[in-house]
This record gives sequence, structure tokens and C-alpha cells, in this order.
Amino acid sequence: MRRDAEAGESSRASRHWWDRNADEYQDEHGAFLGDDRFTWCPEGLDEAEAGLLGDPAGLKGLRVLELGAGAAQCSRWLAAQGAVPVALDISYRQLQHSRRIDLGRGTEPLPVVQADAGVLPFADGSFDLACSAYGAVPFSADTAELMREVHRVLRPGARWVFSVTHPIRWAFPDEPGVEGLTATASYFDRTPYVEQDAEGRATYVEHHRTVGDRVRELTGAGFRLLDLVEPEWPEGLEQEWGGWSPLRGRLIPGTAVFVAERG
Repeated sequence: MRRDAEAGESSRASRHWWDRNADEYQDEHGAFLGDDRFTWCPEGLDEAEAGLLGDPAGLKGLRVLELGAGAAQCSRWLAAQGAVPVALDISYRQLQHSRRIDLGRGTEPLPVVQADAGVLPFADGSFDLACSAYGAVPFSADTAELMREVHRVLRPGARWVFSVTHPIRWAFPDEPGVEGLTATASYFDRTPYVEQDAEGRATYVEHHRTVGDRVRELTGAGFRLLDLVEPEWPEGLEQEWGGWSPLRGRLIPGTAVFVAERG
């Protein structure tokens, strides 16, 4: 359903949902994500080729914060480039999968932190870079505050790059087939999508912002928008992921990647 969900309810729902569903998520998508690959989206845009975080050679030694890291696949890729990542997620079970991967590889466990991205447990200017691939941002009720928090923990001139479902998708049913090609809702309706239990408690919450909303949140927090990337569906990719599919991906954008710089 579509109904209001404030910050506390959204945060609780996300923590419990991801704890319950982390195993299934990693089983279903782990092969696509890899153990140490940095992919921004279901379209398969790879950071090794896209370079949205900057020159890979320039990542060496940078302190990087990944928000909504899940099993920290992106952080593991960053570490391989010589960066010093910290993987943050609200779900303890997701972070257990990060430790599982490290133990299976026989490598030093990545630093992980369980926390809400809207209340970051770090000092001002602690990081040289922040990133998030479909993590944290869509599930936060107050993304303006989240942007201010990310700004606070970054040093001046640092990049903040994050991917989310393309806002236009909220006007369409979340279906991979032809039924997902007809707009049925208002793009301008910011009412969250909520799943709830029999007592009316939210069990899953996702929040919508328009493209303009995202730009205003970033600039209002003190960031400068450098780029907005809308990955095209690549030839040869036939895999569906929820509402993402070759059919829809070739007609309407599925992902938006915001590339910003801290002022």
C-alpha cells in the first residue's frame, strides 16, 4: 500500500526485513554481485569501467564509507584497489554475509559497522569518499538529513556517489513484463510504498523522491552535482531482477546514479 511512514518506523522495518531476507537475497543475487565486484545496478554498470568514483588508481589509500553495504561486495572491490573501506549496513544478518565471504576466501575481514545511515557514528571529516549502490537511500524517510550526515563525515572536495531506482519508475507498476510499461501512478506522489503485518506494523518501506527532490537535497546539504548517470540496458543481458528486465530496460530508465562533490 501507499501510506506515510516516519523515520523510526522506516528504520525498524528495514532492519527487520533485511535480517529476515538477507539469506534469500544473497542466494538469489550473489552470483550477479560477485564477492568483490562493484556493480551499481541491475543493468550491470561496473565501477571498474564507469569510473564514477574517479580514477581507480587514485583510490589507493582513500578512506571510503559504503552505505547500505549488504555483504560488502563493493567495499571488497575498493579494498582491492588499495582503498581503506568501512562497510555500513542496518542489517546484522547482511553484515554476517560479509564475514562469511571473507572467511571463505581466507582473507582479512573487512571493517563493518551496523548502524542507520541517517545517524552516522563517525566524526566530522572522517572519510575521503562515500558511496552506495542501491543501499540506505531508498529506505530512508529523511534523505535530506541523510545527505547532511554524509556531508558531515566527508572531507571537503570528497565525492558522494549513490544509485537508486530511477524516480520515473514510481509512475509504473513494478513488473518486468508489458504490464510494467503503462504509467498508473503519479510521478509526483511521494507517499511511501509500505508492506505491513496484520497489526498494521510496517515490515518493508521504500521512499520516493523526484529527480528535482534529489538535486535539492544534495545542494541543500552542501554538495555540488557533477553528473547524473542513467545506465542503458546492455546488449546480451537477459536476466530479470524484480521489475528490471530487457523489455523495460530498453524503453525506460531503471537506475539513476548521482555523482556529487562535497563543498
